[in-house]
This record gives sequence, structure tokens and C-alpha cells, in this order.
Amino acid sequence: MTTVDAQPHSMTTPRVAAFDRWIRGRFADLNTELETLYARQQNRSNVEGVGDALKQCLLDEGRELIIPLIEEGNTDEGFDVTFELLGNVGYYMAACRRHEITEPSRERTSPLVEASALALHLGASVGTVPRFVTSHMETFNRAVNGVYRTFTHGRDEKIFLDYNTRSAFAYMRAADALGRIHPMGVSHPAADDLLRDAKRALEDALALNTELGALLDVDEFFFSVRPYYKPYRVGSTEYRGANAGDFAAFNQIDMLLGLCSPTDLAYSQVVVEKIPYLTPDEQRRLHDSFRHPNLLDGLLAQINHTKEDWFQRHVATFLEVCEAHGRAAAHHHDELVVGFIKGPAERIPVEHLDGITASGPPLDVLLRALEGLRDRRLAADRDDLPTRHHDLATLRATLRT
Repeated sequence: MTTVDAQPHSMTTPRVAAFDRWIRGRFADLNTELETLYARQQNRSNVEGVGDALKQCLLDEGRELIIPLIEEGNTDEGFDVTFELLGNVGYYMAACRRHEITEPSRERTSPLVEASALALHLGASVGTVPRFVTSHMETFNRAVNGVYRTFTHGRDEKIFLDYNTRSAFAYMRAADALGRIHPMGVSHPAADDLLRDAKRALEDALALNTELGALLDVDEFFFSVRPYYKPYRVGSTEYRGANAGDFAAFNQIDMLLGLCSPTDLAYSQVVVEKIPYLTPDEQRRLHDSFRHPNLLDGLLAQINHTKEDWFQRHVATFLEVCEAHGRAAAHHHDELVVGFIKGPAERIPVEHLDGITASGPPLDVLLRALEGLRDRRLAADRDDLPTRHHDLATLRATLRT
């Protein structure tokens, strides 16, 4: 069994710290043991009736630690402490879902009564959905002596989180650079510097995702990492699972560049749906992106300055940023989504396909939606969905040869 001497937040209570130590130690041990049992089966998707004694330990030990937290009733110790505790409760509930201790299709309300009560309280306190979200795994996953929270001790879970976290920060750097252009105007001399910063950050994201694809084992991800991100109920409400796109930066870049429009119904529905799954700071950034004009329209509006050096320079760099964003989006979809989700899904028994996606809809529906996002970001020439293909061609034609 792993022993974790976690350094608690300065404002954390002893009960909160005890639950955190369990999540970082015994909890991960139990999940790892269960994954080992599942991996020995011919059909790794089947978890029913496997490791029942371990599942009972997971269920009971977590509940025993959560009940005193409800009794304590002191959850407002600052955002970081409260949000981390929500993540720990979410880790517990997500693991129960992964091991089918709970299963939303067979329940009208979660049997994890105490965990649901605490999660609802904490979610309302911090202004997010009352379940664990992507930020709990990545940008708000506090490391202790270099080790952050994971569901298991598996190599591939750590690889997945290491590279996704670094990639998320690369996208955030790109979004931050692009967002700083608006107050100055796209013709400002510093705008070209910011566009180049965004391009470098997007190239970093692609490099990280490429390395992730080379290092991550397909089967280990599909059968032992991905299942912890499934939808589960909190109280009577089923919440979709954690999604790698649950950061503002991806959509900030889409809308600031002008490759996607907030008035595109299909696109805006995706963005609005994800807002509660973001931290409050991320939510505010996304709200701002709906209000700001985009760079593509800004350049098209000044096309009468095509002979000016600034226009030639800024348009050329802007187009490079769009191409970098499109390449990263295409790689994510064509290599990671197709290779690590679609491919393995085609090899498992059909009865295990229900609930296979973190976001809830059937896999074919999800893939079509993701293809649409990819092609918007690529500005592909499609007549069945709105892209900026022709507008980018107009800008490209203004460049001197």
C-alpha cells in the first residue's frame, strides 16, 4: 500500500487533509489493483463481478471519510482549498462509476448520497458543476513532492496527464497573446510580436500532442485511463464526463482568430454547454471572447491598406497562426481521437459501447461533431457547415509574391 505524507494547504482542516491523503494513497492503490484484475480478462471491458471485495473497500473507505466532511460543514476556506476538495470527492465518485459501483442508466439518483450532498455544496460554493472536471486533473492538480493526484499508479495515466497539462498551457499562452491584440488594434507594431508568440505556442502544443501519441499505449489508455472520465450522477442529475477540451483557451483562439463564430449555432452550443465545466476564471475568459471582435474580420476591414508594410507583415503572420491552429486541431482529431478512441472501440463487444464517450452521446455522433470542429479550425472548403475558407483565401491573395 502506498503511504502519502501530503503537505496540506495552509487553511485545510485535518479532515480535509485526511481525505486528500487517502485519495493520493490508498485510493490509487485500490484502483490499480482493480485495473490489474480487469487486464487479466479476455474482455477487458467487463468489470462486473471482478474484484468485488476491493470495490467494497473503495466504496466504504471513501464514504467514511466523506461523512465527517459533511458534518464539519466548513467548506469556504478559499477557492483553491474548496475546489481541490470538490476534485477529491469527484475522483471518488468517478472511480465508483468506473468500477460500476454506480451506473447512471440503472439509477434515478446516485446511491452515493453523502458524496452527492458534499459535491453539490462544493460545486455551488465555487460556481462549477458538482463533479470532478478536467482542471482537477491538470491545471489545479497540486503536486506533493513532485507527485500529483491520479486515479491509478499506471504509467499511461501519468503520460496522458503530463502531456495534456503541458499542451493546455501552450494553448493558454496562445490565447493570452491573441487576446492582447484587441485593445491595441491589429495594425499596432506589437501585434506582429503577439501573433508570433501565438504561433510558437500552437507549435508547442502540436509537438507535445505528437509526442503524447508516440508514448501512450492505445489499449492502456482506452481500457484503464479513459473509463474514469465517464458521466455519472450527482444526486438525481447526470453530468457528462471530463473532456480534454474543457478549457477556455481552445475556443478563445477559435473566436479571436475568427475561424469560428459565436453566432454559428452548432459551435456556440458546444461552447455554452462547456462553460459550467470550467473554473470561474476560465468562464470569464470565455465570456470575454464572445464580446471581442475577431482578427480576421479586422484585417478584412482594412484590406484597402494592402500595400502597407504592416498589412503585408501582419497578414502573413496571421495566416501562419491560423495554419498552426489547424494543424494542431487536425492532428488531435486524426491521430489522437481516431487512434485512441475510435480504433479500439471497433474491437470491443457491442454491448460495452454504451456510455463509451465522456461527453455522453454515441461515438459516431461525437466523431461527427469533432470533425466539424476540426474543419472549422482548418477553414476547410465545405458547403455543409460555415467555415472561413474563402475569407482566408481573400487575405492570402493580398500578399506580395
